[in-house]
Amino acid sequence: MTTSFRPALLARLPVLALALALSGCISLGGEPPESLLTLSPSARAPAGPGVAGGAERAVIAVLPFDTPAKLDVLRVPVAVSDTELAYLQEAYWVEKPARLFRRVVGETIRARGTAMVVDGDDVAGTPGVTLQGTLTEMGYDAATGEAVVRFDAVRIAKDGAVATRRFEAKQSGVTPDARSVGAGLNAAANTVAAQVAEWVAPG
Repeated sequence: MTTSFRPALLARLPVLALALALSGCISLGGEPPESLLTLSPSARAPAGPGVAGGAERAVIAVLPFDTPAKLDVLRVPVAVSDTELAYLQEAYWVEKPARLFRRVVGETIRARGTAMVVDGDDVAGTPGVTLQGTLTEMGYDAATGEAVVRFDAVRIAKDGAVATRRFEAKQSGVTPDARSVGAGLNAAANTVAAQVAEWVAPG
């Protein structure tokens, strides 16, 4: 039986060789970006022991933030008009914006030194305050040349009392390129994070 299939196998060898040669020239994915954007907190807690969590009122849980579909990607949205949206060329986040912003908010609250912050995906026990919300905007406004960050926050106390507030920051004079927009969004995100921290953990 082996010899009866040998001619067919030999006939297919040139085709297989051509396919292998082409596989080295064809890329099924796009070219990777030269760099990735991230957010960096401007306020950081110092090294060493943090705030102890003996008092439940001093424990703040920062839960995952929601986002609209336009931000549930690794791209930077650009508002071209009131009804038209695009994405900034060659601008890619290292992680989805909501996760990056959540870390900045958590670290900014932690840096105030007035509360123990829990910002993991699993929160054990009942915290004194729970922070959640929706990151509704983190992008570039082409008409005004501004980087815009907008966050609708929800603060829930241990007794169930709920408070909501919208926070927004804009960074002007931003040119429509990845480096400038990334820096503008980082500055605006830190401004919003500082406002949220003051609201959630005053003192």
